[in-house]
Amino acid sequence: MKRIGVIGHRGYAGLPVILSTLLDIAPSLGISLAFEDELWEIAEEGDRLHHPSEVDALFTLGGDGTLLRGARFLDGHVVPILGINLGRLGFLTSCGGDEFELGVRRFAAGDFTSEARMALSSATLDRDGVERCSWLSLNDVVLSKGGFARVVKFSVFVDDEMIGSYSADGLVLSTPTGSTGYSLSAGGPIVVPTVESIVLTPVSPHTLAMRPLVLPPQVVVKVRADDGPAELLVTIDGQVGTTFMSGETLVVQRAPSPVHIVRFPGTTFFSRMRRKLGWGGLSERDGETI
Repeated sequence: MKRIGVIGHRGYAGLPVILSTLLDIAPSLGISLAFEDELWEIAEEGDRLHHPSEVDALFTLGGDGTLLRGARFLDGHVVPILGINLGRLGFLTSCGGDEFELGVRRFAAGDFTSEARMALSSATLDRDGVERCSWLSLNDVVLSKGGFARVVKFSVFVDDEMIGSYSADGLVLSTPTGSTGYSLSAGGPIVVPTVESIVLTPVSPHTLAMRPLVLPPQVVVKVRADDGPAELLVTIDGQVGTTFMSGETLVVQRAPSPVHIVRFPGTTFFSRMRRKLGWGGLSERDGETI
């Protein structure tokens, strides 16, 4: 019997119904369910989810943010994530809430592929070079000035070679998966998820010479803030993070293990781009064919 971890966002109205349905169909599919504490309080059945080593797969109930939180929960534990979208966009998720039962049944039957996605390992070092905080992220790491209305001067190093001094509101270091997120909004390129790389995108750069940079996946990127507000912010996947002081160092590199996302036959990265992002025009929305 496969043991499935379940995490979710309690803000979605249809969540109790989905949890009830999961509990009803789980025995016939040969799966057992372990819920994070907040979901167990709703389900009131199944086991409690404590550690990623306890599960063979993870279901996330919510949107892209819930899937990103699930990836961080796994912390490098290599199991597939089935993302069930209860929100609006759901670019990273595997199926919508209206088709989740079919998606779960297909998953239980093995009718899916597991798509490996590069993740980032990042850490902040204090002025003495001692690690203060560390994280895993599937989307991006952002170093920003917070609410201060002045640019920050960043020194950026790749494999200990200085590549330039950036004057900008912030810097986004993203995976290919995260290239369709904040990096894209800041003018960065879209990178196909299988093309492993680290994308460095300045936010509101002060000069025209600063452009996004696509780096090889094996490099180590170090960023230091040389001038600007006394306190900056490091944000991981837009959800967690810490303060960052002048003189400290942010270190970002490829994580040791990828994150595996469930994909069903018939769906591709480009079809999701066209459908979810309106890429290349809105012909699918308007009912046109090519």
